[in-house]
Amino acid sequence: MRLLLIRHGQTPDNVEGVLGTVAPGVGLTDLGRRQAEALPAALADETIGALAVSTLVRTQLTAAPLAAARGLAPTVLDGLREVKAGDLEGRRDTEAVTAYVGCVFSWASGDLDVRVPGSEDGHEFYARYDAALADLIAGAEGDGHETVAAVSHGAAIRAWVGSRAVNADDEFIRQHLLENTGVVTLEGSVEAGWRLQTWQGLPVGGAELLDLEAADPTGESY
Repeated sequence: MRLLLIRHGQTPDNVEGVLGTVAPGVGLTDLGRRQAEALPAALADETIGALAVSTLVRTQLTAAPLAAARGLAPTVLDGLREVKAGDLEGRRDTEAVTAYVGCVFSWASGDLDVRVPGSEDGHEFYARYDAALADLIAGAEGDGHETVAAVSHGAAIRAWVGSRAVNADDEFIRQHLLENTGVVTLEGSVEAGWRLQTWQGLPVGGAELLDLEAADPTGESY
């Protein structure tokens, strides 16, 4: 199976550096909409047979142009949502951001007992994200598809890849940014595991769709 994990387009929270993870969440900025519109052309060579989004509206708006171009009906899976910020929700200060992304790196290093204040720990995060991807892949396999895509979130994608890809770890995800509409490609299976093939950290539409001024804490390298 070929798995594409796509980060959603830019949101107002990304611009301001706010930790916003409560559903349904904010929509896309004008730049975010242009980033989403670039996805069909950028992924033209991928034979995507199934597409999933999270319960946060930003993923659904990002997936819409790709879904329309491919004639796909995205499946909404709550397990694909962002790492839940809990007591850090709505904050943008250095202390909150450091605590939040620090949990992601801890989980990817294998310390799953670390908990986002007032929210989930690594065990809970991986259980729901693994289950969501397993559901997406099982449905695609049943229909004979070999490539699936999921539009998800910066911290969630980094946490999952840093733990589940055999050739990535916490240091890898620290060092690799994942801007809005960046695409991470893996190959493998639920049973055999996953190998990271490509990490496209920049927006798929090119440098003109990159906002160098945005704070965006979940997409930065550290």
